[in-house]
This record gives sequence, structure tokens and C-alpha cells, in this order.
Amino acid sequence: MNRRDFLGTALVGSAAVFLTPRIGVAGGNFEVMRSDEEWRAQLTKIQYKVMRKEGTERAGSSPLDRNYAAGTYHCRGCDLPVYSSKAKFDSGTGWPSFWQSLPGAVGTKPDNTLLTRRTEVHCRRCGSHLGHIFNDGPAPTGKRHCLNGVSLVFKPA
Repeated sequence: MNRRDFLGTALVGSAAVFLTPRIGVAGGNFEVMRSDEEWRAQLTKIQYKVMRKEGTERAGSSPLDRNYAAGTYHCRGCDLPVYSSKAKFDSGTGWPSFWQSLPGAVGTKPDNTLLTRRTEVHCRRCGSHLGHIFNDGPAPTGKRHCLNGVSLVFKPA
């Protein structure tokens, strides 16, 4: 294969990855199930894009990134408590970050988009996309749950 053929194949492959529509989580089997129309009626456009189509909010756009008050973060889709403020830390990424979720609150699955392998994290009760988990967090877990603030509701202690 010559360089021109290689570059053409690489560009077509990259375009396929980026232009392929995301299936999203709406088709899963969860305790809380809603139709697409019900989700759209409940959520804003950005909340729907993130929570149901596995999108990402813009870094630095969520006020929850800078919130360090005592309390609990709930899934916006079904109000399940998913993260404690006790596990929150400043990752410097522009997204709310935690070193662990509450027990039994989230599910994960492989995410092979963006030409890399990541771990997607979602609400175990309604399947709403919360963000991704990375292996560059603080002790004691070494994990960074990098979340979209639009997927969360903060409830003070």
C-alpha cells in the first residue's frame, strides 16, 4: 500500500467513526424506562444530547464543577443518588470529578469512540449517560469519574 492509499483509507475510517450516529442508552433495559418523546419533554436540548445520546457538555460550562458544598449528586433522569460530595475533587479538567460513585449507583460499558478506549459511566436505574471513568484520579481508587454537570442535580446536606 502506498502512502496516498494509506492516507485515503485512514481518512475514510476516521470519517466513519466520527460520522456514525451514536445509538445512545435509550434502548437499554432499565428500571426507569421512558419513550424518546418523554425524555425530550423532560430534558433541555443539551441535557437530552448528553444523557440520552452520550454527548458531552462544554468544559467549564457547569457550575457543579466548582461546587464543593456538602451533599449528594443525583441523576437528573430519575433522581437516584449517584455521587457523594465526599468523593468530589478538583481535577482541573472543567468537569465535575469524583474518585468513586455511591455503591450500586452506576453502571459502565466500554466506549471505543474518538479512536480510543474509554469507560462510559451511566445511571444504573435509568441508563442516563453521566460521563467517563479514567485511571488518573487520586487515592484511594486512582479513578477519575469525569461527569457532565447537566446529567446531575446537587442536593445539599
